[in-house]
Amino acid sequence: MPKLSDLNKKAYLFDLFHTLTGRESTWANLPTTSEFFGIDRMVWNDLLFNGSYDRLCGREKDEFLIIRGLIDRVKPGVSDATVHEAVRIRKERFGQALINIPKESVETLETLKKRGKKLGLVSNVDVMEIALWEKSPIAHLFDSTVKSCYAGYAKPDAEIYELSMRELGVKPDEAVFIGDGGSDELAGAKKVGLTTVMITGIIQELWPEKIPDRRKWADYEIVSITELL
Repeated sequence: MPKLSDLNKKAYLFDLFHTLTGRESTWANLPTTSEFFGIDRMVWNDLLFNGSYDRLCGREKDEFLIIRGLIDRVKPGVSDATVHEAVRIRKERFGQALINIPKESVETLETLKKRGKKLGLVSNVDVMEIALWEKSPIAHLFDSTVKSCYAGYAKPDAEIYELSMRELGVKPDEAVFIGDGGSDELAGAKKVGLTTVMITGIIQELWPEKIPDRRKWADYEIVSITELL
């Protein structure tokens, strides 16, 4: 693997959750959606990441219907009131993650921007997860913000990376994508010609068993976002 010091690109495209956000334990003192419903997290995550493209690409934007449709597939009979409460908690939990961005993420983005780098965000999110984005301390730092639920595409679709690059005015060989590798995002970035950096600081605690497979698509590997500097 080449040295990170050799990396010199015009634009830096970032994933959001588990890349720029803090550890999930710091998001909010609230249960995850799977904990709230009392179902296995791996089952819930499989639904989120592999079974809900309409949610991610914005074909479904109704918050209640998103959660209603997901929970009915694994735990039918949950009351509407419970689903509404799950929506409220989910929005608050993700909102706190966006508001409480770690200092090192903020400072790294600020430093890259001062160095004249263009910054892009390419995130797979639904309308609940990104609802409080404008309150995030990093929202103003990006030259392009591509949210899958409004873009109409989701990683690893080529179109979502291409949209970010068009907005930034760069070609694939002039940009780098940084992410934890979820949703096959590194593979998607690599296939459109982007240099890729995998960040493992959070996922090595959550899902260390997934790192070897994701590593196959990484040109570089870092633990902390500050290593980009």
